[in-house]
Amino acid sequence: MQTKEMVAALRRHPFDKDFVPAHVERLGALAREAHFDRDQLIFREGDEWSQFYLIIEGRVALEMATPEGPLRVQTLSDGDELGWSAVLVGQGKYFQARALEPVTALAFEGGELMDACRADPSFGFAFIYRVLEVVSERLQATRLQVIDHFSPAAKRAGA
Repeated sequence: MQTKEMVAALRRHPFDKDFVPAHVERLGALAREAHFDRDQLIFREGDEWSQFYLIIEGRVALEMATPEGPLRVQTLSDGDELGWSAVLVGQGKYFQARALEPVTALAFEGGELMDACRADPSFGFAFIYRVLEVVSERLQATRLQVIDHFSPAAKRAGA
C-alpha cells in the first residue's frame, strides 16, 4: 500500500474517528501494511514487541497465560487496535496475541509514534487520548473475563 492508500484505510478505521485531517495524514505517513496467517502467534505475553496495529481485516485472540493454559480475554477484529503497549517503548506485552484467521493490519513502530507525539503535541494528545480509550476497553474486557471465569456459576459448569 502507498501512503495515500494507508491514509484512505485510516479514514475508514474507527481509531482516528476524532482526528483532524492533518493527524490522519501524520499517522498514515508512519503506517506499513502487515499480514498474519491463521494460527500465527503475533506476540507472546512479556515480549518487548514494538509494533502497534490497526486491524483492517481478520480476527485476533488476546490471551492471558494461566496455569490451566491460555485464557482468551478478548477477540479483536476489523476496526480494532492491537498492541497498545508498543507506545510504552521497552515494556513487555500484557497479553499473547494469536491470529484466528488471516489478518491484514496497518503497523506502526512504537518509537516512531512517540517521536511524532513529541514533535506535534496536538497529534500527541489526540493519539494518546485514543490509546487510553483502548486501554480502558481492554481493562474492562479482562475484568469481565476474570469475573466470569471465577464465578460460582462457571465453577458449577466445570469451567
